[in-house]
Amino acid sequence: MDPFLTLLNSFSASLSDAELASLKFLCRAVITKRKLESVQSGRDLFGFLLEQQLIASDRVSFLEELLKNIKREDLVCQLKQFVEEGGVNAPDDQPDVHERPIEVICDNVGKDWKMLMRKLDMSEVKLEQIVVANPYNLREQLFQSLREWQKWKGRDAKVTDLIKALQDCHLKLVADKVEK
Repeated sequence: MDPFLTLLNSFSASLSDAELASLKFLCRAVITKRKLESVQSGRDLFGFLLEQQLIASDRVSFLEELLKNIKREDLVCQLKQFVEEGGVNAPDDQPDVHERPIEVICDNVGKDWKMLMRKLDMSEVKLEQIVVANPYNLREQLFQSLREWQKWKGRDAKVTDLIKALQDCHLKLVADKVEK
């Protein structure tokens, strides 16, 4: 899956109706009125911007300006982090074996996610960066922290480590689900 499209989808989900209306207004000079009238979500708008090649994984300045104009510094931070990390992971960094366990963990671990990440030796600074980047989405905070853990550990990121950390956090039911 394209990481840039995933990022745009995440942005879309976090936009309020007022913010979407502001974005549409700001794009009047680059998207026709007819197309703007059909925009019902951030995904629609981003789709038109992608078609017009105003944004791409290696061309984010227009998107950054839009987000700054609607005062969404949290999304600007996520966008900058995406750019700093090179946007697209190298093939070796792509999760494959861990994809299912991450989904299971995200579906079953709630507010205790920080305790889990501490058991996996994630730094407090990194945890706080993730919270700031995703202030109102607990599931996304957990998902991004697990992805960061994977990147940090690389090939040493093992499902058995996740299971042990879950057990150490007294989340044995989740650990059992991950094992299956």
